[in-house]
Amino acid sequence: MENAFSDRITDVPKSFIREILKVTIDKSIISFAGGLPNREFFPVRGLQKAAHDVFEEAGHEILQYTNSEGYPELRQFIADRYRQKDGLDIPVEDILITTGSQQGLDLLGKIFLNKGDDLIIEEPGYLGAIQAFSLYRPRFSPVPVHEGGMDTTALAGVLRERQPKLLYTVTNFQNPSGISYTNENRHAVADLMQGRTCLIIQDDPYGDLRFTGYRKISFKQLLPDNTVLLGSFSKTVAPALRLGWLVAPRPIMEKIVVAKQAADLHTDYLAQRILHRFLLDNDLDTHIASIIRQYGQQKEAMINAIKTYFPANVQCTNPEGGMFLWVTLPEGASSMQLFEMAIAKKVAFVPGTPFYVDRKDSNTLRLNFSCSDESTIVEGIKRLGDSINQLVDN
Repeated sequence: MENAFSDRITDVPKSFIREILKVTIDKSIISFAGGLPNREFFPVRGLQKAAHDVFEEAGHEILQYTNSEGYPELRQFIADRYRQKDGLDIPVEDILITTGSQQGLDLLGKIFLNKGDDLIIEEPGYLGAIQAFSLYRPRFSPVPVHEGGMDTTALAGVLRERQPKLLYTVTNFQNPSGISYTNENRHAVADLMQGRTCLIIQDDPYGDLRFTGYRKISFKQLLPDNTVLLGSFSKTVAPALRLGWLVAPRPIMEKIVVAKQAADLHTDYLAQRILHRFLLDNDLDTHIASIIRQYGQQKEAMINAIKTYFPANVQCTNPEGGMFLWVTLPEGASSMQLFEMAIAKKVAFVPGTPFYVDRKDSNTLRLNFSCSDESTIVEGIKRLGDSINQLVDN
């Protein structure tokens, strides 16, 4: 059968994280590998009541096919939230409900990318985006990110040499690094993109999970006609609902809807209605506030444990929110080798390698702090610190 598969699927890597999670099935392993929200904050009772009420009120309607764009009232909720939080006036017609924001990436790849087209991606970058876009066989142009955002000198260099169609960003609490673009950096990136046909994709699954600091300006405010927004309820309500959204200017949305119809007709209508009812009956910001308090404490526990147990020449980011931080080992150290050593000590993480498009190994790694309590974090970081000391001493 090998010769029967398409070229595009043979070029796409497996999800490295999904492969690692197979290892962490062992309950004795402390895992910082997954990008999972903490299940303790899933609003089980609220969603249960919302499901009951929706079935009682509209049982036959909610089991029928619906329009491709999504439930209008849910889209209106999203539009209202953009207005309240970011001062963005987004028409409901510019919002499409997707099957998770991951589908948004796939739909954008479908309508924009031909084989060999240039696509700018952050380095390190979100593995799910690398995998989704790889299906369309673009030429990736990685641009480094640092504590303040995207390296604008490197971005300018790419723009001089290539004609990218898409620029993919996670500007708030980036996956994998946890960094956020400053307002100054966002303006600088927008200035470089001004007057170009390249579309900025601003993916923001973690934006509401802010512990410190303040909300930053959106590319949608700086370049409204050249920006697509992606969002998700997975990190704030529940990932199993698989409900996200895409915001795009009207000419782009018309093509997106066609691609959506070809993919799955519409996103799960039952889930949309249940979620909307939950959002009507509950204060989302109050719910998010409880998540933020816990995640913030867990992040601080991890940062303090790293200071205690990691060698002094190991660096890590200290994000203002989100679910991840990024560790940089001494030059020449192998995070893949460290992974094997750490698993032997019953602790797991994601080596940095899969977050780059052109590396076989790296001296970086991603740690997730959202899924472990504080005492487990301290124990896991202690084990990982022992492994790092063993690695750098050899």
